[in-house]
Amino acid sequence: MDSKPLTGIELIDCARANAREGVATAAKLAGYGTEIDTFQQELQQACQDIGVEIHELNELIETPKTWPVPGFEVAPDSSSDL
Repeated sequence: MDSKPLTGIELIDCARANAREGVATAAKLAGYGTEIDTFQQELQQACQDIGVEIHELNELIETPKTWPVPGFEVAPDSSSDL
């Protein structure tokens, strides 16, 4: 590895952006190469430092909300009214 691996919020941002690609890809892109265990430990520590507890990388993947969002929808009555 030529550069220093990411840490802190930069590590969290990188891991979150690449979580769907899997832990091996996220570790590599964060500068940890094939050191997946080190990547996961550093990621957990970085999350703990900001008050977030994670157990697996996929917990960083944003899931769509399943509950109604307050407000109202603005849309035409039909697709022909666009």
